Amino acid sequence: MQGRVWKFGDNIDTDLIIAARYLNTSEPKELAKHVMEDADPAFVIKMQVGDIIVAGENFGCGSSREHAPIALKAAGVNAVIAPTFARIFYRNAFNMGLPIFELREADEINEGDTVKIDMDAGTVTNITQSKSYKFVPIPEFMQELVDAGGLIEFAKKEIASKDKKDKMI
Repeated sequence: MQGRVWKFGDNIDTDLIIAARYLNTSEPKELAKHVMEDADPAFVIKMQVGDIIVAGENFGCGSSREHAPIALKAAGVNAVIAPTFARIFYRNAFNMGLPIFELREADEINEGDTVKIDMDAGTVTNITQSKSYKFVPIPEFMQELVDAGGLIEFAKKEIASKDKKDKMI
């Protein structure tokens, strides 16, 4: 995956990702209209599908709402890169099929840079700066969740696979 970088600081909490006033819906398209609104009111107007968020420490802290990764994914954010993530956001992101990458050197990436993420090689390459970094490896099961499009889609495929095997017996 490759995209243009939007930069945010440390401790971006779930209220900044999607404000509580929009939690009366879980409709992804509606949430996408308001993603990062309180951090940057023009974000959804400026960003393009496939862009990448690079943030500081502790991205996704705060409440455990699943709306945050849903909103980011629905808005077209390709991935989030940060040195650390709040643990509940980390798990929610994978459950929703939003790829996130822990990268200690995230602060070296600037807004507007173009980065390429190679999941197989475990690298983030800053094309603009001609620099490459290794991200913290993603556990295999978490990668399977992203590949499937999230936990629900993964479970559907598992059930379909099991049903197919049962019919063959």
